[in-house]
Amino acid sequence: MNKSFKSFTSSSLSSGFTLVEILIGITLMVIIFTGLFGAFQFGMKVVGQSKAQTTAIALANEKMEEIRNLPYKDVGTIGGIPAGVIPETITVARNKITFTIKTTVIYIDDPFDGLVPNDSLPKDYKRAKVKVSWPGFWAGEISLISDIAPKGIETEAGGGTLMIWVLNASGQGIPLANINLVNDQVFPPISANYQTNDSGNFILAGAPTSTEAYKVRVNKNGFSEERTYGKEEVANPAKPHLSVFEGQITEISFSIDQLSSFSVETRGRESFDDDFGNDSQLSEYQNISIINSEVNLAKIGEDYLPNGYLISKKISPANLINWDRLIWEDEESDLTDIKYQLLYFTSTAWEPVPESDLPGNIQGFDNSPADLNNLDIAKYPSLKIKAELATLASSTTPRLFAWHLTYNTPLIGNIAFQLQGWKIIGADQDDNPVYKYLKQHSSESNGKTVISDLEWDSYTFSRLAEAIIDLVETKPAPQPIDLLPATPTAVILYFKAENSLLTEIIDASTSEPIFNANVKLFNEILGYDQSKPTDEKGYAYFFPLKQAEYNLEVTNPDYQTTTTTVNVIGHIKKTISLEK
Repeated sequence: MNKSFKSFTSSSLSSGFTLVEILIGITLMVIIFTGLFGAFQFGMKVVGQSKAQTTAIALANEKMEEIRNLPYKDVGTIGGIPAGVIPETITVARNKITFTIKTTVIYIDDPFDGLVPNDSLPKDYKRAKVKVSWPGFWAGEISLISDIAPKGIETEAGGGTLMIWVLNASGQGIPLANINLVNDQVFPPISANYQTNDSGNFILAGAPTSTEAYKVRVNKNGFSEERTYGKEEVANPAKPHLSVFEGQITEISFSIDQLSSFSVETRGRESFDDDFGNDSQLSEYQNISIINSEVNLAKIGEDYLPNGYLISKKISPANLINWDRLIWEDEESDLTDIKYQLLYFTSTAWEPVPESDLPGNIQGFDNSPADLNNLDIAKYPSLKIKAELATLASSTTPRLFAWHLTYNTPLIGNIAFQLQGWKIIGADQDDNPVYKYLKQHSSESNGKTVISDLEWDSYTFSRLAEAIIDLVETKPAPQPIDLLPATPTAVILYFKAENSLLTEIIDASTSEPIFNANVKLFNEILGYDQSKPTDEKGYAYFFPLKQAEYNLEVTNPDYQTTTTTVNVIGHIKKTISLEK
């Protein structure tokens, strides 16, 4: 029986396929059929495009033949220059495809008899362009151009000539820029669209005469826009609507370029400040005199002591994200000196921050400000400022008037601000400038926002007039901030307020931060009611606030709801533990 079984097994394997062979076969079939399907799909696309293109060519030829059969005086578009009987845009459905037929007719100034401005009769003949386009998976377009000449000799048909240049930020011509031309003060009214040539230029002969009536708008997909303005929009426009005079050339240029954007973050900026009105902000000083908000070396009789020092109190921000700068205001002569240091606590004493973490600190800083952005806040959560005063002449002393230690706080959401460009479109009735871009924006709840579709310009960010916060700095700085074409730019706005609250929500048993707890802060008398979710550190930041007592409610589905009150005076941090 065993021999018979083995024989049967051997026979089965020799006449069948192994699993590996089957997988290889399936893979080969998938590759072959994928290729065949791709080829079939490509073939269908070619056939579809060819079919649509053939129909489009037929439609274009039909339209062109219609134009050629018109009287010369009627060859023009409705609302265009030259005026005629041809609709500028129509749609036609053929073979389940909707085709758009756009017709443009312009006068041509032939170089044979000279060009504008040397040619007094620039309307030599008309050029008609028919463009047929279609949408969808097989989208495309075709164009036909034909010149239509008058039967008689060249004559003066009246009107003037518009010469429009469209340039980019570097002064180079922009081809195929769109020009929208409207004039409702002539008959028939003009409403037409044109495009610049390869040099960014467009010449339109035969424009009917009128004064400050031609409204011109210039743009291109993905580019900024520039236009003329009427006095009903701007009292004294820099680019008024155009005038055209008989037999004269009206020349104008417009500047457009690719759009860009600002990626904006709104952050808090706080500081430790001491203008030495008294010694309440000092932890220690020696051989120092503080009189009328001025720090001097102390005297013995009429002579100043050769040296002295003062040290600030401990600076431990509740909501520190990173240290920023040490800034001071002092006065020194050739014979006097003040050196500034930052101290940290080593677990036994306050010592200068080492050179490896803050270059220049051991010797002492001379030039304000000192950059502290690279200090690790985990290692340096608290700092003190020290100043050493010295003189080589007993008759004189260095003078210290104020010092400031600035630091940054978390992203703050829903902060409104104003953005103004520096391009001017004219002046108002009081001769004040009217800016092309002046809008209000606001950061989102996460403290970030993107302001898109901005043209190249120099921009200034500012706080709103009614805000209870100050915009103290921008990064990059200083303002205005240049925005270049097609160059997205990151900006940080630092705001300062008198009062804020940083809440830290933690698990009562593990002391770990609780993410996405809802923190509600409210004061019915002030009409303040804000709710914010905690971040991955368990933080929710309320900024700005008025000095007052607030109710605080913290909820999370996995924990018991906790309510408490908090008295906000200055910049406060409050830690709340939640029980499950």
